[in-house]
Amino acid sequence: MTTIAYLVAGFAIAALGGLAVLPLLKRLQFKQHAYEDAPETHQKKTGTPTMGGVLFALAMLPLLATSHDALAVAMLSLVVLCALVGFVDDMIGIRAGRNRGLRARTKFLATALIAVVFLREISDSTRLFPRDVLFHAGSYALIVPHWLWLLLGILAVTGTIHAVNLTDGLDGLATGTMLPPLVVLAALGFAMHVHAGWIASLLGIGACLGFLVYNRHPAKMFMGDTGSLALGALLSGVAILEGEMLLLILIGGVFVAEALSVILQVSYFKATGGKRILRMSPLHHHFELGGWPETKVTLRFWAASALLSLLGWVLVR
Repeated sequence: MTTIAYLVAGFAIAALGGLAVLPLLKRLQFKQHAYEDAPETHQKKTGTPTMGGVLFALAMLPLLATSHDALAVAMLSLVVLCALVGFVDDMIGIRAGRNRGLRARTKFLATALIAVVFLREISDSTRLFPRDVLFHAGSYALIVPHWLWLLLGILAVTGTIHAVNLTDGLDGLATGTMLPPLVVLAALGFAMHVHAGWIASLLGIGACLGFLVYNRHPAKMFMGDTGSLALGALLSGVAILEGEMLLLILIGGVFVAEALSVILQVSYFKATGGKRILRMSPLHHHFELGGWPETKVTLRFWAASALLSLLGWVLVR
């Protein structure tokens, strides 16, 4: 398949699949429950079908066409298994009638175990990939001991997954923010002949574009943790395959900022006995409460993601 074919495949699975998934989610009463602590304007989102992120897992199925490539199978397994953890999380929240599913530490442990399996699979693969490389640019490569690569790989997968999960709070925010870093990784994978990374990125780009048909403001369908965990697994997994684990910090800078905003807010709140740095965390809520319309926040975050990804591309090329 060509570049265009993989893009079209990802788009078609998400866009056309959504025609079947959306009414199914409505019929099964899989509906979003807005966070109690979210801005008041988010209460109107209650009742919107959620768990549409299953489309991202389905969009990775064309990787089976490259089943002779162990890295492609490992990549597919990582995304699908993390989506499954998100699915369980969403189901618990739906049945409880509130936006609370698995405990954060339970999700962290589950995704860490999946990350270990993924890292062992690609380590044992006979196919070439940038083993034990954290970052490379041109002829330069930062290589570390295998045990450190494994440890940082686990942190990269779990950290990215939960950062994307935190970013998924506005219509189209996480979906659109994911596009620029995936474009960079697709280009790098093609240049490096890392077929599993290149194909997975293209399928992800197509799927995100297809999902935006339903997820753009005003959203008709949310991805839920099913989708955000799948996307986080996709982004981190491809970066690891291409030896660009550290590049994630730059091209995924919006996700990093969202996660740091929560960590700093909570830490400062506990240290000062109730004071806050931000109006609300994650960061997108801070701007909402500052008077920015939801669409303005989303577009500005998309632009920031595009700029950071462009800087990342310039850095590695």
